[in-house]
Amino acid sequence: MDPRISIVTLGVADLDASVRFYRDGLELPMQESEDDADIAFFELAGTWLALYPRTELADDATVSPDGSGFDGITLAHNVESRERVDSVLGDAVSAGGDLVKPATETEWGGYSGYFADPDGHLWEVAWNPYWEFDG
Repeated sequence: MDPRISIVTLGVADLDASVRFYRDGLELPMQESEDDADIAFFELAGTWLALYPRTELADDATVSPDGSGFDGITLAHNVESRERVDSVLGDAVSAGGDLVKPATETEWGGYSGYFADPDGHLWEVAWNPYWEFDG
């Protein structure tokens, strides 16, 4: 297997609401699609983010769509400064996300916090002083 992730697909309860959150609230660039499309794609640096109805995604994977609590996965968005961490967290909350953990100093010398999108998918926003930021 090649060492890459091509697409991260999030199962969502309300596709239209999730599109508004990511496209309008977080201003991610969305690929053009038909008005009645049941999937949305956002081009990110090096990969794609897809939104797909949770029940249909579960059906495709042949698993139950029922589930609650922590799914055992977080998505991470690294930024170039501590100030940008606070800004992105604020943007996510303004767009309708929930602040799960306000940004704080980390034990590894960075600064990070978490928000949840409208479906509860957890995003960490982090500044790491030991990484060179490439955008």
